[in-house]
Amino acid sequence: MAMRQSTSVRPVLPVFCAAVLAGALVLSGCSPPTELPQAGTSIPSAAPATKPADGTSVHFTAAGDFGANEHTKAVLAETARLQPDLSLALGDFSYGETASERDWCRLVTDAVGPEHPFELISGNHESDGADGDIAEFVRCLPNRLPGLVGTYGRQWYVDVPQQDPVLRLIMISPGLQFPDSSDTDYTAGSPQYRWTAEAIDSARSAGIPWVVVGAHKPCHSLGRYGCGLGQDMTNLLVQKKVDLVLHGHEHFYQRTVQLGLGPGCPSLAAGAALNACIRDKSGPFDAGAGTVFATVGTGGKELRNLNLQDPEAPYFAAYSAENVEPTYGVLDVHVTRTALSAAFVPAAGNGFRDQFTLRRR
Repeated sequence: MAMRQSTSVRPVLPVFCAAVLAGALVLSGCSPPTELPQAGTSIPSAAPATKPADGTSVHFTAAGDFGANEHTKAVLAETARLQPDLSLALGDFSYGETASERDWCRLVTDAVGPEHPFELISGNHESDGADGDIAEFVRCLPNRLPGLVGTYGRQWYVDVPQQDPVLRLIMISPGLQFPDSSDTDYTAGSPQYRWTAEAIDSARSAGIPWVVVGAHKPCHSLGRYGCGLGQDMTNLLVQKKVDLVLHGHEHFYQRTVQLGLGPGCPSLAAGAALNACIRDKSGPFDAGAGTVFATVGTGGKELRNLNLQDPEAPYFAAYSAENVEPTYGVLDVHVTRTALSAAFVPAAGNGFRDQFTLRRR
């Protein structure tokens, strides 16, 4: 299919509302941040598969907002075809479209294999029990990454691979409500805010080249929702120059330019866009110059419209939605010590594609 990228604001309809590796990677063990509590109750990890990766690169996919329909199956089949080392599920799994959480897990494992690390972070449809229980999903799709720190499914991080890691993945749950826990406050100074800051800082101190954060709800968006990530957490991630931040929640794909703080941009404010906050519009992006945000809510649930008249539109470089090249698919990410390259790969729909690269000089 021909490459199609959305790189400028175009008029659209207004929004009226919102193959499996033979074995898992061997990952670096690390200790929890000192005196910082973990959210919820830890759930034991499954034993990892035995064949190690060579340690020179990491390949993962990411998507959220799946459901259980033909588009979901196409996305899972494309994930299997890409043969990533691991996959990130960015929340909102079954939407109650299967009889049980275990039935949805079986839909996943039938596609990608029972030993593939299909790693979960909760969305709002699981955290509040409306369409399943995150505790049940993590039982049938358990963590398969050794060395994971925190509470799988809610707040965790892991280094990839175990020896000489090139990547730290940090998964958090701002804006969610769990019935058995109130510790999803990520405002400045909260235990979860400090946990996240320490997870980023300790990765930098350890010399891990790349930090990727995942959270179900975005802040800046062209869709129906407000700043679910929270302005404090958004600014923490940008201040600490997290390389890539991944989201679901909005049922479409949107990817920002590289954003960063500096003169004329003391902070990122929800509902606005400042030219001074844009570090690079087209890339390749220089590592350490700022942060790229990507929402990949294209896992199979019906797509929604986006609104390019939104005041945050200048922050976005690429997008696909029900009213703009509607496409289901995954973000396919390859990481080495010197580059993080990502591409949106279509699985069903219009065939939209996007690609971007961060490089370390």
